[in-house]
Amino acid sequence: MCREQDISINKLCTMSGVTQSTVNNIVSGRNKSVTISTIKKLCDGLDMPIEEFFHSELFRGLEQEIK
Repeated sequence: MCREQDISINKLCTMSGVTQSTVNNIVSGRNKSVTISTIKKLCDGLDMPIEEFFHSELFRGLEQEIK
């Protein structure tokens, strides 16, 4: 999403109020349990509705975690 909007991760952190270490951990895959609150802040920083974020192809076909 940063590439699409031509902004750096550092700028996203400034725009969203999410720490750079948190964003780096998300991007690198070290943080696999991101909170909705963090996602909302990142979406707000990107001026993107959270609905649009979750409408991404990334979430299609995910298997249910708890059965």
